[in-house]
Amino acid sequence: MTQVSVAGERGVTTLTLDAPGNRNALSASLVADLAEALTACAKDPGVRAVVLTHSGSTFSAGADLKAPPNPYSFVALLRQIVELPKPVVGVVRGHARAGGLGLLGACDVVVASPESDFALTEVRIGVAAAVVSLTLLPKLEPRAAARYYLTGERFGVPEALRMGLVTAGDDALDDILDGLRKGSPQGLAESKRLVTAKVLETFERDAEELVQRSASLFASAEAREGMTAFLERRDPEWVW
Repeated sequence: MTQVSVAGERGVTTLTLDAPGNRNALSASLVADLAEALTACAKDPGVRAVVLTHSGSTFSAGADLKAPPNPYSFVALLRQIVELPKPVVGVVRGHARAGGLGLLGACDVVVASPESDFALTEVRIGVAAAVVSLTLLPKLEPRAAARYYLTGERFGVPEALRMGLVTAGDDALDDILDGLRKGSPQGLAESKRLVTAKVLETFERDAEELVQRSASLFASAEAREGMTAFLERRDPEWVW
């Protein structure tokens, strides 16, 4: 059963992460389902733009620690969103954590409802926001990135707007989609190539090193303690 539902209206295809019981955690199966849906969107001339959203209260909780995707598959998914020849609009109406922020960083435009919140929680389980840096660091304000990478603090929509993670409140969604519907397919594709060029340079330069760093961190003793503590709902041993 697919974990991504698909719906279309007036040239806009909505892809909904649909595993709310698992807080839309990025499992191997969810990553594969989303990649398949994006491939179909790329091939369909009737799709002018893509909305990426979620069911339940969480956009994505980040990597599924029990059934994680291959890191190369996740990098390929992020790149697929960036390279898709159609604009991708992320819509958050709830929580986004860790790898979920990587998905949002890959989107061209992100809107969020007032109650939404965000956190890069990797540091709290003994790893780092390595692979998601491919889409986040080219877009985030550096001082804000340093704070939230290092502390894992939760932050809301005003800060997400200021730092460049979110484009606008979700009350702007209709206007954004109407604007995209007025663009020609060629114009949208070529305009997207211009605004994503720097992000793709980061993939070419850093993807392999970040995958290797991520794999090394997840295999470490500290990460095993951090993930075990998370699953057991306790503080890891290094918390003072």
